[in-house]
Amino acid sequence: MTDEDYMELALAEAIKAAQLGEVPIGAVLVHQDEVVARAFNLREALQTTASHAEMLVIDKGNDILNSWRLDNCTLYVTLEPCPMCAGAILQARIPRVVFGAYDPKAGCAGSIVNLLENHRFNHQVDLLGGVLNEACSRLLKDFFKKLRLEKKDSQIISLTEYKEENNK
Repeated sequence: MTDEDYMELALAEAIKAAQLGEVPIGAVLVHQDEVVARAFNLREALQTTASHAEMLVIDKGNDILNSWRLDNCTLYVTLEPCPMCAGAILQARIPRVVFGAYDPKAGCAGSIVNLLENHRFNHQVDLLGGVLNEACSRLLKDFFKKLRLEKKDSQIISLTEYKEENNK
């Protein structure tokens, strides 16, 4: 399979997150050309800070491979990792990360800083960004657009209800 094929699998995970009302980010962990773990954001459902797709897929990979070291693995994720996830990637010794959309607000694989290729750390990552960028970006943009519209609609309903209550 190609990087694009694996990113398609990560996108499928991101769609599952969106269907649950979670920020649509998905991740797939591949070990020696075999998908060993899949995950998507569950921060809202679990109400835990670390419930990002990358963190969840790393935990699953640790369990499945019975090691904290994820040697010979590639992590595919639909959005550039944040500082927390980049740190976990370094700590797990994942040698390669492929991501879809760039994150100009929190990206730590090149957008704001690049923790994954920083030679001051004892581990660096082979990094490839922008794989299926348009599809990954579109999913996120559509999700946040829908969220803003829902918020606006609820504010309009609240204002209407307020006016109705005060006109009695």
